[in-house]
Amino acid sequence: MARTWRAGAAGLAVLGLTLTACGGAKVGDDSAGSGGSSGKCGTFNLAVNPWVGYEADAAVVAYVAQHDLGCTVNKKDLKEEIAWQGFGTGEIDAVLENWGHDDLKKKYITGQKTAVEAGSTGNKGVIGWYVPPWLAKAHPDILDYRNLDKYADKFKTSESGGKGQLLDGDPSYVTNDAALVKNLKLDFKVVYAGSETALIQAYRKAEKDKEWVIGYFYEPQWFMSEVPLKKVALPAYKKGCDADAAKIACDYPVYDLDKIVSAKFAKSGSPAYDLVKKFHWTNDDQNTVAKYIAVDKMTPDAAAKKWVDANKDKVDAWVK
Repeated sequence: MARTWRAGAAGLAVLGLTLTACGGAKVGDDSAGSGGSSGKCGTFNLAVNPWVGYEADAAVVAYVAQHDLGCTVNKKDLKEEIAWQGFGTGEIDAVLENWGHDDLKKKYITGQKTAVEAGSTGNKGVIGWYVPPWLAKAHPDILDYRNLDKYADKFKTSESGGKGQLLDGDPSYVTNDAALVKNLKLDFKVVYAGSETALIQAYRKAEKDKEWVIGYFYEPQWFMSEVPLKKVALPAYKKGCDADAAKIACDYPVYDLDKIVSAKFAKSGSPAYDLVKKFHWTNDDQNTVAKYIAVDKMTPDAAAKKWVDANKDKVDAWVK
């Protein structure tokens, strides 16, 4: 949540498509793209963005593409904007879970015309500020942002510069948090945990040891079934309240997560495109597969097989 991932987008753009892909290949090794036609799949280049919910999407789509459609799937671990850069070169065929990203749609769909929308995943994305359940129970008023400053001292850490710490995850994720802290005039500082795993571990430890943690989190997320984090109410989202990134003072919208594919892939005739277009499931479906991967330590392929074997009707709808 990964998750418009605003922070770090400009910096990521200049890195180029050089990150290591799954299996040790590098983006660029399969410059021919999918190349499928007349129902033949060929190579299917699938971006995998850095959060386990997306990994669950990719695991299932890749498994079905390989086992039902005979595709050669090349999964590539890339952060969001870098993945979108690959649409124009044929190095990326599909991004399966886009969280808003109107900025990237404007650049790559409207402007460069290298990408097209491929419909909703069925998942609803929620981003916000959360606290561990014990804290919400002990101090119910903390769930209103207007009461946060009176607790700011409790959230101080060695990294927060004398202010309360607001913990974010991967710096590449969509986040308005620095602007929110400033515009809501809160005595807090955004500090990055560095990854989804680190963020989860901080919340897990906070609940176990009754520690004071407030931070960024999101749904769908399997971790919510383990530790049901409580969302802090920020000023209600209204259409357009986030139009100016520097002036944002409202909550995040509910995102209808969608799929983006390269324009070339959409016209290729590859059955993998039809699979991506038809791929549709629920937050519960995603959380189930994500838990298999993150908690049960199953490989993505094994996790996908377990879910696919139990959900034949859904899968059949994607490949018919």
